[in-house]
Amino acid sequence: MLRTPSGGAGSSGAAGVEGRLVSIGTVLNLLREEFPEVTISKIRFLESEGLVEPRRTPSGYRKFSAQDVERLGYVLRMQRDHYLPLRVIREHLDALARGEHVQLPPAGQAPALDGPAEGAQGAGEVAVAAFGRPTAARLGRPEFLSATDITESELAEWESYGLITAHPDGGFDVDSVNVAKLVTDLGRFGLEPRHLRAMKAAADRQAGLVEQVVAPLRRHRNPQTRAHAEATARELAALSVRLHAALVQAALRTRSH
Repeated sequence: MLRTPSGGAGSSGAAGVEGRLVSIGTVLNLLREEFPEVTISKIRFLESEGLVEPRRTPSGYRKFSAQDVERLGYVLRMQRDHYLPLRVIREHLDALARGEHVQLPPAGQAPALDGPAEGAQGAGEVAVAAFGRPTAARLGRPEFLSATDITESELAEWESYGLITAHPDGGFDVDSVNVAKLVTDLGRFGLEPRHLRAMKAAADRQAGLVEQVVAPLRRHRNPQTRAHAEATARELAALSVRLHAALVQAALRTRSH
């Protein structure tokens, strides 16, 4: 049985299915006792990410065990309470399966971001901080210039195109550092800030779309639902980044033929 870091067994309805296999609809009803906003699509997404592996009937229907329900509850709890990306949750689950101790950040605090990640999935995890994830202390303008190794004139140009935006207090957070490094990397291929305005506009539209989805959750009376809104926003942000990367790759393949 899966043991959670707090020492107890995950229990999001798992007792109700002990010793038998149940459908995804039953799993949904069990999980909604603790996670009111969970959906069948969410469960299927977690399966596609390798977080749970239900059995399949000969006709292809999913069948979940009590351990599967516990595992799903653990994943949802780690997203809601600790703001962990799925990659980290998967590593924690693997460690728990090996009997190792798992160190978690305090509830409500996300792990620090070390820098730009590689690949579409990593890009999504870096990007989602803009949707409410707590970040490290902000840098002043001189510190930001030093951390990103850019000049004042470059920063001013990027700000004029909306690529970098300082907070009202004049500071810059980890998201701005990541953006600056990516803009620098793209510049090595001859892409100037003016060329990147379309990307910024697309990002703003994606952020607006995500906000439309999570705004009703943030206004909900249930505190757990409001907390779930932030996890939902991060998940949608990561998915939108992955979709964008996949669409770009597909378009490039089409043009190369």
